[in-house]
Amino acid sequence: MSSEVIFVIEHLEPVVSRWVWYEYLSSSRIIGRERLLISNVKDPRERAILRKIAMVSKMSILKVGLPADKMLILDPKAPTLLRPDDFKEVKYVVIGGIMGDHPPRGRTWTLLTSRLPGCIARNLGPHQFSVDGAVYMAHMVMHGYEVEEIPIRIGLEIKVNEFLTIELPYAYPLINGRPLISKELVEYLKHGIEEDEVEAIRSGRVRSIAEFMEEPG
Repeated sequence: MSSEVIFVIEHLEPVVSRWVWYEYLSSSRIIGRERLLISNVKDPRERAILRKIAMVSKMSILKVGLPADKMLILDPKAPTLLRPDDFKEVKYVVIGGIMGDHPPRGRTWTLLTSRLPGCIARNLGPHQFSVDGAVYMAHMVMHGYEVEEIPIRIGLEIKVNEFLTIELPYAYPLINGRPLISKELVEYLKHGIEEDEVEAIRSGRVRSIAEFMEEPG
């Protein structure tokens, strides 16, 4: 049954920003394009770009009509830890496409879990993961690992230059001793995020990945 599981990222940010794009891209690399559905993407330009890495839907997972008892939502507020046995009857693993808040504000519960009565809700322990980190953790548990068996690092520092270091206060799975964070995101944090933040302050909005990439075709 686990080989048929589809991972669903319900996009819940106003736009697919560059940061969001890099986490979605990393998620696709972990589980494969054919196993990843990104839902609730309203902008047709963003949908066109995301189709390079996943199945994409304009509709929210809340409105698709999937059987709730076959859906497992990864929710930090869920009372029960994710276990391998949870995947015996599950067909969809749902992850909120949300940029993390520190401390967390419980948006997955508010926007997803509370609106899907009958779904299975599980947590990944006491720490907050990135979207691709949550995908990796669930993928490993699906293949028989317990959450407690998967090594993680709490907090990550990205050195921009001699004087500036960016601190990320989240949990990162370790793969061969290295934290799971894409090279593209690291480069963006070093060389692109400051420009985007200045532009967001100037214009009052976050720029979409569609403003940086040409649409296919």
